[in-house]
Amino acid sequence: MAIVNVTDQNFNEEIANGVVLVDFWATWCGPCKMIAPVLEEIDAEIGDQVKIAKLDVDNNQATAAEYQVMSIPTLLLFKDGQQVGKTVGFQPKEALLEFINSHK
Repeated sequence: MAIVNVTDQNFNEEIANGVVLVDFWATWCGPCKMIAPVLEEIDAEIGDQVKIAKLDVDNNQATAAEYQVMSIPTLLLFKDGQQVGKTVGFQPKEALLEFINSHK
């Protein structure tokens, strides 16, 4: 499954089913750029088990505000539309896999 870009308009629809990891990021954010290839690797490995979505906080401020995202990157994990986990800041791949697997 490919990583999808979500917006304020389609956010709720995209997180409604299954396990979804949402990366709240911005183009100017250094750690966000560092985590992007890690998310690509995770998608390649377990993309059939978890959907990965990216939300640009500069262009989609309503959703970022709704989930009280104060610093980026913030990764929120949803299961069938309900938030089940949150992690803030750059995380190595092993830590992110553990985070995802502990909430599936």
